[in-house]
Amino acid sequence: MPVTKEIKYFVLNNFLPPVVYHLFNLYVKTLRVQFEGEQKVQKHLENGGRVLLYGWHQRFFGGFSLPTIFAWSPCIIISRSRDGDFISKVVQRIGWMPVRGSRSKGGREASQAMVQGLKEHRIGGHIVDGPTGPPQIIKPGLIRIARDAGAVICPGILSYENAWSANSWDRFMIPKPFSGILFRFGKIYAIPENMDDHQFEAFRIEIEDDMRREHEAADNYWKQ
Repeated sequence: MPVTKEIKYFVLNNFLPPVVYHLFNLYVKTLRVQFEGEQKVQKHLENGGRVLLYGWHQRFFGGFSLPTIFAWSPCIIISRSRDGDFISKVVQRIGWMPVRGSRSKGGREASQAMVQGLKEHRIGGHIVDGPTGPPQIIKPGLIRIARDAGAVICPGILSYENAWSANSWDRFMIPKPFSGILFRFGKIYAIPENMDDHQFEAFRIEIEDDMRREHEAADNYWKQ
């Protein structure tokens, strides 16, 4: 590897994580975050259950502070790439527990790592249409991971009062400073047992449609 790239990764992994972490904390303190429905997740965890939270790639920025606010240690998939090394160090400082896995082999390695992470930490976060889309389509991995880990699933519905949108495949959103964030914990779903392919797809569509409706309702909150 060229020397310039080695220098880049050395700086990324040894100097930037604490800087990015502190900047993130300062930024989050300017935001007004309100939560709805968190009690049901807390109750399920207190009763010994496991919960896999899930959300759109477009809006996941607003969920980064969950570990700090609720004193959770949720696991999350981070790729085994060298850029993933940097991301892993940043999110770990926030309170996330990175599980490393490659998505290059059909996601099998990443999914297995996430299952083990859920069994250990009992709560996790999963971006259901990442890393490259298509946007707002729930991929089957969410259901399989939760099923194999013995976890329920719960959508994290995020809506921003004012936000910037990137020119990216998902129109990634970042809330503007001093604006509001609404985070709703949606309906908790238990994974049905012994689903055939048709039932599996029907369940996937059900939770996908519900997630779209919930986001539309959350976005309307700011119009009241």
